Amino acid sequence: MNSVKAFAPATVANVSCGFDILGFAIDAMGDQVEVRDRNQPGLVVVSIEGDEGRLPYEVEKNTCAVAIQAMLDELGKEVGLEIYLKKGLPLGSGMGSSAASAVAALVAANRLLGEPFEKKQLLPFAMQAEKVACGAGHADNVAPSLLGGFVLIRDYHPLDVIKLHVPEGLFCTLLHPHFELKTADSRSVLRDTVSLKHSTIQSGNVAGLVAGLFQEDFDLIGRSLRDVIAEPYRATLIPGFYEVKEAVKSAGALGMGISGSGPTLFALSKGKETVQTIIDAAQQVYDSIGLGVDAYHSAINTQGAFVIEEN
Repeated sequence: MNSVKAFAPATVANVSCGFDILGFAIDAMGDQVEVRDRNQPGLVVVSIEGDEGRLPYEVEKNTCAVAIQAMLDELGKEVGLEIYLKKGLPLGSGMGSSAASAVAALVAANRLLGEPFEKKQLLPFAMQAEKVACGAGHADNVAPSLLGGFVLIRDYHPLDVIKLHVPEGLFCTLLHPHFELKTADSRSVLRDTVSLKHSTIQSGNVAGLVAGLFQEDFDLIGRSLRDVIAEPYRATLIPGFYEVKEAVKSAGALGMGISGSGPTLFALSKGKETVQTIIDAAQQVYDSIGLGVDAYHSAINTQGAFVIEEN
């Protein structure tokens, strides 16, 4: 085996009430990474497609290379690998773009090296890449991209990641307005402290969302998609946010929130029958404010990252 190509799906992080502790994977789109053997030691990023020339080739800055290097450091190995990245996710979109790249690279490299790590053991290496990408090594994008489904990060010290039940028929609609919102800007508007009142409300909604998933109670899932910690501040950075939220809920969505740090919005629904109605309702709002939008719909991806081919 001289090369392995892997795919990692896009993700929705936070899931409204689950700031930095909840995320889920979607089927609609993702990134591909091929990792090949090379004759000389060290990592080299050979090509990057689909990024409009914006992503770095430097090993210490590229999330694919950072993740693989972290894995190699843990193994104590010095090997030669070439990295070929094909972006399927827009940058700065709130769909886990940097996470998908890192995860796909790890899955490919791990297979090429004979799978020294189980899938879940790759997570800390992906978190190292996230730290380089956005300044914080959070797992709410990389964990669902790697493992699939809904994932709860119960604790970071030590890392404790739990896969949650995914009700059959739960669908996601993603609305990606045509502007970029940098994670750093989205985090800069957040407050350093949370009131006891808001902490209680948020805790209840997280518990309600987890219970709704396991009980397959779609109404409870919808009632629990309420964020009182991050959304009130981040919504000010996203044109038309509250108008879109009202429109999609009226169109049949269980609820709507900001995907990751935005600007992409996500809406959950029971079944896909109402998806087009949800998209049409959102489109009307964006048309009224003169902002273009791309819409995607997807079932929840329960597989996570996987190897596409090996040669």
